[in-house]
Amino acid sequence: MSKGKVCLAYSGGLDTSVILAWLLEQGYEVIAFMANVGQEEDFEAAKEKALKIGATKFVCVDCREQFVEDILFPAVQVNAVYEDVYLLGTSLARPVIAKAQIDVAEQEGCFAVSHGCTGKGNDQIRFELSFYALKPDVTVITPWRLPEFFERFAGRKDLLDYAAEKGIPVAQTKAKPWSTDENQAHISYEAGILEDPNVTPPNDMWKLITDPMDAPDTPQDLSIEFVKGLPVKVTYKDSASGQEKSVTSPLDIFLTVSNLARANGVGRIDIVENRYINLKSRGCYEQAPLTVLRKAHVDLEGLTLDKEVRQLRDQFVTPSYSKLLYNGSYFSPECEYVRTMIKPSQETVNGTVRLCLYKGNVIVLGRYSETENLYDATESSMDELAGFLPTDATGFIAIQSIRIKKYGQAKKEKGQPLTL
Repeated sequence: MSKGKVCLAYSGGLDTSVILAWLLEQGYEVIAFMANVGQEEDFEAAKEKALKIGATKFVCVDCREQFVEDILFPAVQVNAVYEDVYLLGTSLARPVIAKAQIDVAEQEGCFAVSHGCTGKGNDQIRFELSFYALKPDVTVITPWRLPEFFERFAGRKDLLDYAAEKGIPVAQTKAKPWSTDENQAHISYEAGILEDPNVTPPNDMWKLITDPMDAPDTPQDLSIEFVKGLPVKVTYKDSASGQEKSVTSPLDIFLTVSNLARANGVGRIDIVENRYINLKSRGCYEQAPLTVLRKAHVDLEGLTLDKEVRQLRDQFVTPSYSKLLYNGSYFSPECEYVRTMIKPSQETVNGTVRLCLYKGNVIVLGRYSETENLYDATESSMDELAGFLPTDATGFIAIQSIRIKKYGQAKKEKGQPLTL
């Protein structure tokens, strides 16, 4: 007899294909669930593979528009970034995928959900905290934390051997064993030879972004228009036809920026990051669209966002939101609270940024706003005595000088002269 229905987050890759077969071995009936979050995937092939392994049903949910509108664009609004480099591509997708998986589990009468996340990674936390928030009574089966599973499959070699034994086709090989996660924001690579942080990734590992050395010799210009911090229009010259084109729907904007950035070598990174579970991890990422959109958004804020609002947002909202996303706490009271602070900070972020993409670089060419320009050329001019006068700085210096003089005098009295 079946132990009951389990909804498995199925990617079609090595880990989840083995887990699907293993769950069947344990006596469960498995619904293979896949979320379309923009990964370049042959969904029909994934369906055929899941059913061939033994899944009762394959369900694919198209989450692309929701992903862009509800998660990716707010991340652009808040300039989300983890440890100054990682633009949270994997983390951003998890709330959308988890919500869709719980919905499918309920529709299919599953008592449990399962995933293929390693017991040493962040994704197990992201998925499980989301599952419990969305369906508090759900049972979560976590193979990589069960001794009967991880003792049997001690590493990727064991997984590959099992897949070969069961006739399960997989893209990974013993020569290229790295693990990947892909969505329309990015692709990540980890494990295998990448576990040595001093090993340079091989050229044939990178999948999405053109090698900057091989990118076109002609720069790609584009402009991105924002309304309240949200991208609403992208205009660019099509390299094939030479015609100027524009896109305005959220999904088209994201995909267009992604395609232009990828073609011009923009968005590859290689970092060692701090995982939530107190391990350091080496990861390589291709994050083309977010690299461009974030750069443009940050630049426009310089022209349109109030100084004090920006400082408060940068000190609290951005780092808090980024950390909560990375740590899997999107569906938490504190993250809900922080999210309410994003929109109010963006009321004045209206305008257009002109960019150039060239051999891995994102170069700002200019920016303008017809409604929210806080920059006054007359006040800031070094050649005009109007608006802000040179003497107006006296008060600022006088206030600060009181504290600085006391500091200098105290150091002098202690025989601790200030040095470079």
